[in-house]
Amino acid sequence: MSKLVEELTTVQVIVEEQIAILELNNPPVNALTSTVMAELIVALDQLEEMTDLRAAIITGAGNKFFVAGADIKQFPSLTEATGKELITYGRMIFDRIADLKFPVLCAINGLALGGGCELALACDIRIASANAKFGFPEVGLGIFPGYGGTQRLPRLVGLGKAKEIIFSGEPIKADEAYRIGLVDKLAPEGESLLVAKELAYKIIAKAPMAVSMAKKVMNQGVETSLHEGLELESEFFSKLCGTEDKNEGTQAFLEKRVPQFSGR
Repeated sequence: MSKLVEELTTVQVIVEEQIAILELNNPPVNALTSTVMAELIVALDQLEEMTDLRAAIITGAGNKFFVAGADIKQFPSLTEATGKELITYGRMIFDRIADLKFPVLCAINGLALGGGCELALACDIRIASANAKFGFPEVGLGIFPGYGGTQRLPRLVGLGKAKEIIFSGEPIKADEAYRIGLVDKLAPEGESLLVAKELAYKIIAKAPMAVSMAKKVMNQGVETSLHEGLELESEFFSKLCGTEDKNEGTQAFLEKRVPQFSGR
């Protein structure tokens, strides 16, 4: 059963069991206008207040555009000072998405360009429809990706490939994005949300504290040395050993039954 949390103008939040679906709906291209960005903050506030959520999916309305990028109309008037304000604001929102305690999947249908591609990069797992395209056209406007694109993209696809994509400004198709690691799963055209839901339901069947801590350890560990990452892994593994979910999961395995995790 699905439930509409709050009807905003451009962002719709629907909860299906313990999965929140955020749909961006700002025709014609789902651009990241000031309204969309402000409503994303409201939606994230809602998600953070829902203590029983175990996963989220971000998608765009329609099959032609996931998010075609930022609102270009605001760029001509930008100065060095207002440009810094714009980027700081946008990066704060995307960082909040990346730092949510549960996995965030991204169902990409159509074009994901500029800020739209950066939004996808802020998510944990990206599922793309066959008609999806990804790219950063910013250098053609005299700027470069500023919502995390220059940092998150190299960490996924490698520095050389990231430079090629950002320097050229040329979009790449879904199959190429999958080949280089920008996309994690491919879906038939129009079915990225369906595939994302299937994966999300698999995730929420697992122990929520284990999934949450695994996300935190991986996100933090990749920014440190291998030794520091391994120490972090040991620390959080030890914490999980003191949870009820660890006892339930191991006991259910031994008794050959489905575990009933409580998140404690």
